[in-house]
Amino acid sequence: MDAVRKDKVFASAAAAVADIPDGASVAIAGFGITHSFPSTLILALRDHGAKDLTVYCNGLGSSGHPTAQLLAENRQISKLVASFSARPGPITAAEEQIIAGDIEFEVVPQGTLVERMRAGGAGIPAFYTPVGVGTAIAEGKPSAEFDGESFVLERGITTDYALLRAHRADRAGNLQFRGGSRNFNDSFAKAARVAIVEVDEIVETGELAADDIDLPGVWVSRVVLSSVRVDPAKLPRKAERGGDTHREYNGKPALSRAEIGRRAAALLPDGAIVNLGAGLPNQVTNFLEGRDVTLHAENGILGYGRFVGVEDADPDLHDAGGNFIELESGASFFDSVASFEIARGKRLDAVILGAYQVDAAGDLANWAQPGRPGGGIGGAMDLAVGARSVIVTMEHVDSKGRPKLVETAAYPITAPRCVDIVVTDLALLRRGEEGFVLEEIADGFTVDEVLSLTDMRVSVPAQPAVMQERW
Repeated sequence: MDAVRKDKVFASAAAAVADIPDGASVAIAGFGITHSFPSTLILALRDHGAKDLTVYCNGLGSSGHPTAQLLAENRQISKLVASFSARPGPITAAEEQIIAGDIEFEVVPQGTLVERMRAGGAGIPAFYTPVGVGTAIAEGKPSAEFDGESFVLERGITTDYALLRAHRADRAGNLQFRGGSRNFNDSFAKAARVAIVEVDEIVETGELAADDIDLPGVWVSRVVLSSVRVDPAKLPRKAERGGDTHREYNGKPALSRAEIGRRAAALLPDGAIVNLGAGLPNQVTNFLEGRDVTLHAENGILGYGRFVGVEDADPDLHDAGGNFIELESGASFFDSVASFEIARGKRLDAVILGAYQVDAAGDLANWAQPGRPGGGIGGAMDLAVGARSVIVTMEHVDSKGRPKLVETAAYPITAPRCVDIVVTDLALLRRGEEGFVLEEIADGFTVDEVLSLTDMRVSVPAQPAVMQERW
């Protein structure tokens, strides 16, 4: 009956979630570790206490904040389907329960997750995608070839409920989103039998102009007013090493993180549309001023610029890594379905990603570490198979001094044979038909020094260039 209510406003979040039973499936929107979670509804569901839930989400978010992690801490989840189950840092309650076998976990690439939701909501039972081919994600799933390329079959998803967040709603359930906070809300709403949305403001039906409605009320069952306000200054931020930090090899300083970003930025052609992964790839942002380069973020932004501090932050303006951003002229917002259409549809000229390992075949490994269950795929699989060029920025060795350029990757693969260029703090390597070529080395280092820290076969020209001279 919810779908035909003329007035979909509920008096409280508690009333809106009161009928969610034990064993229900619930999709929960939210991006990153704290951004755009339907916190009012999550708190209400925690207090309601429904158990044995199957939760679909990008990730459960950060502990200690009103994110979906609260449901794991309250032991209400029996199955988790998500793009992230583990992030660097302390082990969360959810991860502890996954390790103990109390939560069944299915990891899904971010773009595949929203597409499975979109398909389920559209009545499409399954579809083929190139994402996951040649990786553990494809194991046990049917596959097929189309036009000489391999694809894996993914099933559409429908859920009993969805907990969502929007900026404004009218009493008919029509929604307006703001900034980059639209992300998963559209696809999750369409896949759910009952979509429950919390909003900053409720207006009378008709007060939202037709052109301002981002999601029609036909997909929305219940609306509540949010009681949890986001203060950007109180959002946790991932600890990032400064751009001026660098390692030393043989007593000599290698390139700093900023210099790695600067070299990678110089590789981008004018007019390029580019996606930057979290962490080290973000350094590229600092070297694009005045360049005709357009930045794309998986949460649904095209055309953002520099990062801004929390004192100037708008909570709805952030990239996929949770960094607060400023907008460039001509910027636009859209949902995550459209965002990954840009990625898989070959609209990205380049993606710059970090990595745990890159091997001689060009295989990328950057989403899971041995010894921790699941991992954090995020949008990396979609980006790696969809971009015209994949550039990896990373330090040459890991924190234990082990080479990250290896003959065969030991870590789970993100995408096979996708890496075109690697920029490290010691070298630039480009993959050709015969494998990687050591084109440049950091000033002050020799070829032998670089090769001694490289565990893959590489070709070396007679005189590699100096990295610092190429920007």
